[in-house]
Amino acid sequence: LNFDLSIHPMFSFLSSKISVLPLLYMKLFTAPAFIDNWKYFGAWSNEFIGTLLMIFFTFTPGKWIGEKSIAVAWTTHAIGVIAADKIGGGPHVNPMVSVTMWSLGKCSYTECLVRIAGAMLGGIVAFPLALQVSNTFGLTPLGGPEFSVKDDGSLASGMYNEFFASFFLLLAIFALNWELNFGKYHYWIKQTLTAIVIRYLIQVFSVTGPAMNPMLGSTWALFTSGKGFPDDFAHFFVYWNASVYGGLMAAACYVVYAGGTLFGQKLPFGPIKGAGGVSQATATTETKKKKVTKKE
Repeated sequence: LNFDLSIHPMFSFLSSKISVLPLLYMKLFTAPAFIDNWKYFGAWSNEFIGTLLMIFFTFTPGKWIGEKSIAVAWTTHAIGVIAADKIGGGPHVNPMVSVTMWSLGKCSYTECLVRIAGAMLGGIVAFPLALQVSNTFGLTPLGGPEFSVKDDGSLASGMYNEFFASFFLLLAIFALNWELNFGKYHYWIKQTLTAIVIRYLIQVFSVTGPAMNPMLGSTWALFTSGKGFPDDFAHFFVYWNASVYGGLMAAACYVVYAGGTLFGQKLPFGPIKGAGGVSQATATTETKKKKVTKKE
């Protein structure tokens, strides 16, 4: 970690303009980008850029845009979810999602850690940068997920919120990405539906934010303290443990339904879908392949 980030114009600007930005953490979460001769730099940069975009595009509705209109806020949030994903190259922007994808064999352990690092750095940079924008243009400062056992309720209630919010979010992601197919406009429809699910879960599981994303909980806490990550174990139980376990429970349910492995191991029951069953998305793809073959 003994490298000077100030040589990069972007980091030099941030360190000079944003006093609360801890350069030590910037170094910590930048280092994984160069693992194995830059092999995972693409994944890391997608997470970093995607997280920046995600926070700016999805946290501003209701603050900078649509402050007095729920309809406008929901619409701009949906547009933000689509834009962040499209421009950012389809990143996870969420350590819970990265861990879940690793458990399902969708990415390696190393790639999972690199993606988490990129997302964490994106959150560390985004919140203080957004404050600068708010102050410069006289906009409402952004908020973030917060939970205190003293002020918001018991540890159990906080963990319950994050667990089930993350659980239902991942089930929606699995269904919309791997089981359903909306034809020609599949990407646009499934991203819009994902945004609606996220917004709905935010309304239902409001005790902890919810974050449904450990990165958001911890980088917001870091930003508000200006010193370091929380030393309260409740924060990590709520925003990391509960969220990740919720994602893993969703992954286990999906393996029981569709088959596959969880951490490389087959489960003792399932798949419910059956050996001969295929998802709608897979069936549509196979039909297209057959049509192409017949033409040839």
